[in-house]
Formats: sequence, C-alpha cells, structure tokens
Amino acid sequence: MSSTQPSGVTDYRLAPPVMARFVGAYLVLLALVLLVVTAVVVAADLNADLLVLVLGVGLLGLIGLGWWLRSRLVVVRLTDAGYQVRMIRAAGATDARWAEVEDAVAAAPSGIDCLVLRLRDGRSTTIPMQLVAADKDDFARDVREHLRRAAR
Repeated sequence: MSSTQPSGVTDYRLAPPVMARFVGAYLVLLALVLLVVTAVVVAADLNADLLVLVLGVGLLGLIGLGWWLRSRLVVVRLTDAGYQVRMIRAAGATDARWAEVEDAVAAAPSGIDCLVLRLRDGRSTTIPMQLVAADKDDFARDVREHLRRAAR
C-alpha cells in the first residue's frame, strides 16, 4: 500500500506477509523469554508476578512492533528528487537522484520478481517486489513516471 503526501513524496510500506514473519519471529522470541523466566522463577522460588510483568512488557512490545511495521516503516520512498530504499539487505545502492538513474527494468533473479534501477555509474538498486506492499506493475509505473518527470 502506498501513500502520497502533498510534497510529491510516495511511500511504499512493507508487504503484509513479510510483516507477519517479523511478528511471528517476535512471538517465538517472546515465548522463549517467557520459558526462561518461568524456569528462573521456579528455580529461584521467586514471585510469579514477575511472569505477568514480563508477559505485559512483551505484549506492549508486540503492539509497538505491529504499529511500527504497519504505519512507520517505509521500504521505498520516491520523491521528486530521487529515491530511498530501506530494510532491504541486498538492494545495492540504497538511494540516488533520478538524474543518476539510467533506466528501470524488471528482473527475476532466483525466480523472485524485482525492479532493478540501473545507475549511470554502474551501480544498481534491486527491489524485490514481494517485500513491497504494492502491485508490481503499479509500482513500476510510478517509478517510471518519476523518471520521466525528472528527465524533463
């Protein structure tokens, strides 16, 4: 899902299936922490309220993580000046001005649909479409529109 802001900025957020993986990993980690705290409480004969406290903090962390993933985390930001890519490990160049971009092409390395922004200096930015909460064709059109406007 994207949101257009009045200043000519378009943000693309993280795809929901990827968000679910982050939340799932957090829940597994929380379960392991609760298991360890339970063992410590039993072994040290501590008050069981400590478990409730750890669970409460863990649930608040889950709510915070969900809010951040859904509303604050921007994976790709397109502006009138250029683009920025965040949270994609193997993206290559993470930002550039549109004047530096030679072209935008579709690619499928390892069978994963990607949009590759090739830069004039030989670098490139690879954006796996499964990570972006947008239709791949709409996203590619938006990038190409930004490129076209910058070429004027």
